[in-house]
Amino acid sequence: MSNPLKQGAVIGILGGGQLGRMLSMAAARLGFKTHVFEPGANPPAQDVCHQVTTAPYTDVAALEKFAKSVDLITFEFENVPADALDLLETLRPVLPQRRALATSQDRIVEKEFLSDLGIDVAPFANVENSDDLARAVERVGAPSILKTRRFGYDGKGQYRLKSRDQAQQAWSELGQEPCVLEGFVDFSHEVSVIGARSQSGEVVCYDPGQNVHKNGILDTTTAPAKMVGSQRMDAVLLTGKILNALDYVGVMGVELFVTPKGLIVNEIAPRVHNSGHWTQDGCAIDQFEQHIRAVAGWPLGDGSRHSNVLMTNLIGEDIFALEDAAQDPDVCIHLYGKAEAKAGRKMGHTNKISPRTN
Repeated sequence: MSNPLKQGAVIGILGGGQLGRMLSMAAARLGFKTHVFEPGANPPAQDVCHQVTTAPYTDVAALEKFAKSVDLITFEFENVPADALDLLETLRPVLPQRRALATSQDRIVEKEFLSDLGIDVAPFANVENSDDLARAVERVGAPSILKTRRFGYDGKGQYRLKSRDQAQQAWSELGQEPCVLEGFVDFSHEVSVIGARSQSGEVVCYDPGQNVHKNGILDTTTAPAKMVGSQRMDAVLLTGKILNALDYVGVMGVELFVTPKGLIVNEIAPRVHNSGHWTQDGCAIDQFEQHIRAVAGWPLGDGSRHSNVLMTNLIGEDIFALEDAAQDPDVCIHLYGKAEAKAGRKMGHTNKISPRTN
């Protein structure tokens, strides 16, 4: 290890949701403490981290105090305000690096970055005004999806166009914010690769997992995904290409469509990812430990899958129907400690393991 964090070092985490919670748990296993910065009160991570700062990202004094109390800073979500990052970067290292955030925070920037790497993406067009919208519809057509360029997740900030005459209504409902119009892709299924890159440039990828969404939210991820060997290799290679191009440090999720003509990248997420939760019970070293290892300057684990896994998200009131899962000896339960079960809210997940067959 080259200049690894020492035992007892403090890792700052921006965001105290379930991903911050699981990062904190992984850090503790490796002998580190975590300090979470979270604007909302009583976040899931507070139960397992060493310290929490509750303050908005506009609170300069709180940001400075937070940064000075930690050895390095990472994050659990990619929409950290730029002004906050500008300040934090002057005080402590922030990993993954700023370029990855800037790329993923804007869907147009992301698609242009991927295209410049020679990676296939869905047809797209920029929309910033009514004239752009008309040209985009003419170019991309319908059916298609109009998405806000920034701050969209779990189906939010999106509108499906079934016909061209819905375009103006869609843009109005999205607040006439800068958008991207994406063409539909003829794909058989979606997969994602969880990849990691260390400070020394070592790259490790987990097996691709197959994703199923309901109401715009990830429902299940099955590992391994239904792919032939060459498809799996292509998915891992293009993930490594993205990580290297960004000089990335940490874990990243890369979502892809499997099509008759090859793989198309849907989006990248510069953080640990919901579709990688299966690694907690299917691998000796899960995505959360892998991320901590990477940012702390440790060698990466190999990420080999020792079991097949079906990861199922517990959304809203799903949390109240755990009796069967709790009695299944092959099901591992991961709850996030959220006090209230709201519709569409991720309350936890289960991993059902089975013997590895390939």
